[in-house]
Amino acid sequence: MSPAHRLQLVHADGVAPTPWRNCGGQTRELLTRPEHGQWLLRISLADIDRDGPFSAFPATQRWFGVVAGAGVALRFGDDVRELTADSAPLQFDGAAAPECSLLDGPTRDLNLMLRSGAGLMCAVQANRVWEEGFNERGLFTLCEGILHRHDHEAVHLLPRTLVWFLGPGRCRFEPRAPGRAGWWLAWSGDAVQLE
Repeated sequence: MSPAHRLQLVHADGVAPTPWRNCGGQTRELLTRPEHGQWLLRISLADIDRDGPFSAFPATQRWFGVVAGAGVALRFGDDVRELTADSAPLQFDGAAAPECSLLDGPTRDLNLMLRSGAGLMCAVQANRVWEEGFNERGLFTLCEGILHRHDHEAVHLLPRTLVWFLGPGRCRFEPRAPGRAGWWLAWSGDAVQLE
């Protein structure tokens, strides 16, 4: 099987969480590139249990999206951004380390962090084609469904699954339930997008 055909599947429920040093939550690291050593790409799922500051990640681009729960308010100095499960993901400088306040109880959040290259995180539009010219791409599911990739066999996916693959091309996610379906993610480590 060629690398372009390979899929990496990570079920979030099967990843052991790592508690935060400040005891405010825990993180499940779903994927890193490279897999060993200092990462340039990191995708993680965080459970935030109480108010507190985010950790600082200098020289890091960060995307943050609410997966479950009422959401959060992130304070960047005088600027406050409220994010709910219906909000678009927020992109910000990882060095900013905003103060986080829970809107109404614990939340679960998806993070895409890059120390190199260019990336993207956006909400899935059910059954609509998504095509971005990045070197590596993926999908984090919020419900069960079928991933269709151009010229590839369809793949059945369970909720809370990260699927990661190489190369450009058309993709479509066919959810088996109404409501929010998931998030598309993408990364080109050399910051050059494919045509």
